[in-house]
Amino acid sequence: MTRSIEAARDESSRMLRNDRAFEVLACSYDTHLNPMLLLEQRYLQLMIPDISDRDVCDAGCGSGRWLSYLAEKKPRRLTGIDASAAMIQVARQKRIPGAELLRCSCDKTPFPPHSFDLILSSFVLSYIDDLERMAAEIDRIAQDGCDLFLSDMHPETQYQLGWKRAFTGREGQIILETVRHSLRRVLAIFTDLGWETCAAIEAEFGAPERGMFEAAGRLDRLREADGFPAIYILHLRKCAIPIREAAGREGDQKYSATLIGGRCSLGPSEAVQASLRIGRTHVAQILSDSFSSFNSTTLDPEIDLSGYLVIPGFVNAHDHLEFALFPRLANPPYPNASAWARDIQDTFADVISKHRSVPREVRLWWGGIRNLLCGVTTVCHHNASEPELYRGDFPVRVAQDCGWGHSLAFGGDLRAARSATPKARAFIVHACEGIDREAGAELAELERLDVLDEDAVIVHGLAIDDEGVALLWRRGTSLVVCPSSNQFLFGAFPDMRRFASIGHVALGSDSPLTADGDLLDEVRFAMRCCGISPQQAYRMATTEPAAIIRLHEGEGSIRVNGRADLIAVRDTGCGAAERLRTLSAADVEFVMIGGCVQLASETILTRLPSAIRQGLEPLWVDGTVRWLRVPIRDLLTGAEEILGAGTLRLGGKPIRLPSFTEVGHVC
Repeated sequence: MTRSIEAARDESSRMLRNDRAFEVLACSYDTHLNPMLLLEQRYLQLMIPDISDRDVCDAGCGSGRWLSYLAEKKPRRLTGIDASAAMIQVARQKRIPGAELLRCSCDKTPFPPHSFDLILSSFVLSYIDDLERMAAEIDRIAQDGCDLFLSDMHPETQYQLGWKRAFTGREGQIILETVRHSLRRVLAIFTDLGWETCAAIEAEFGAPERGMFEAAGRLDRLREADGFPAIYILHLRKCAIPIREAAGREGDQKYSATLIGGRCSLGPSEAVQASLRIGRTHVAQILSDSFSSFNSTTLDPEIDLSGYLVIPGFVNAHDHLEFALFPRLANPPYPNASAWARDIQDTFADVISKHRSVPREVRLWWGGIRNLLCGVTTVCHHNASEPELYRGDFPVRVAQDCGWGHSLAFGGDLRAARSATPKARAFIVHACEGIDREAGAELAELERLDVLDEDAVIVHGLAIDDEGVALLWRRGTSLVVCPSSNQFLFGAFPDMRRFASIGHVALGSDSPLTADGDLLDEVRFAMRCCGISPQQAYRMATTEPAAIIRLHEGEGSIRVNGRADLIAVRDTGCGAAERLRTLSAADVEFVMIGGCVQLASETILTRLPSAIRQGLEPLWVDGTVRWLRVPIRDLLTGAEEILGAGTLRLGGKPIRLPSFTEVGHVC
């Protein structure tokens, strides 16, 4: 591999046969600065699915770079093959748990047919002369439904910029022999064998790779590559039924919609210009724009998101949906949450009684709308399950099957509640919400009650000290923080550096009774006041809460076969994590949940096919109009009959029906 992507024009460069070159390279392969490998790692780790029940083969494993990562994911069986004895020896020295290593070529293996259901081949195709033979061998050893991931240097960029595979060893710079296979040819060969294209990604170098170019003194090469994809990653799947037959059985319309023109965020800093094909409720394909003609279907309705950044729908790890219409209620500061609860019951009894007179189902729906407006697609409601929350037309998805207890002070028998929660389902409880000794002692009491384990989730945790963090680490317990509520009630917010060793930490919006606003307000508050990075904030609003509340369908990410929970905001050219620095609900212009468009701005509304626009109703929110798939007029009436017309505030923001002049031009 290359120390940089330089074209290796130096007169001292020399060509070696690949078998000899890899012998020379093997001992130092893992220490070479290689921006292409870093770029591939960033994207491919986001694309590989759960492999815990899979038989996995790394075809062309080299020194075991990917084997080490795959072993951590605990596959059922893990096998690495490579034609280089020297590379296999280096991989063996790593003692990768559970990995079987064999020396053989990728086009002739000793495995029986249908041996694997996930195959990875990283930076291998460039060394393969007979691509048809290798593809046939992969097809032979793959089970029906097998996922195949292929990555390599981008052939078109390689040609246009004159890139070569080279490395610097004791004998000077050595160039490897390569074959440039066009991507169309690669896809055509596998398509003819019955494989379908799930994802085709073309990735450009980004900020993380810049440091490697600087270290190598080759920033000129980085500038040269600007605007060119450096690598490609293909995700193919072996079809049990030939594609043409499958299309005929499924009918003419295979996808519910295709999102075109947008830049798609696969991770906090990883984004590609791509089309997303939605197969009813899940993402079926992710295709970089140059691949959009593959498997195209003219009957699919298209939604043009040109000029927008498409981001995974956010996951709100903690909310009390029934309080969405309430104002902030408190006379802070307080020593702990119990003192606050007792105070507002006395001081604001009339306000509480009046808002509770609004029908509960109406209040729950406004709680869902509050989340929808800021791009939350799944929310964890900290209260008893209610049928209203799981209706198919509820504004957002509400996490199901979680166990819960309010707190030690107000939660009843927490030990019984914990025991009643099924294994592998989250059990959620408020604890350590305050700054006094009483709040600090709650964690020890929960430990005494046998509540703390890998399924337990502590909400707030403001009073947790270093000893408490160590206890949570030992028990595998997760944490959800709501820093703006803590600041409002107690004049303090969590020390996020202290919580670094806890396995999973997520953000929750809490309720308008105490919080700054919605989840995006909480995200900005956490970055501003708690010192967390944009990348950390991104994970705390996407993948971390999804892991904590046991979501298993790709929520919080954009991936093939993952839930089609997506939002779109104006593209400013930065990654999704950096975009969070200023992102608010007013910036969220499109929300899709499970393949259904739930929210659109006036701009997006004009781009929607007429069939998709049906059922969307307008709502004026603090100067902005959004079209929502909810019965706005009925919900406003249900609340205003109690609270008064023109007085409603949702999470502190005024709401009403827009006037005709405010929406007439898009009706």
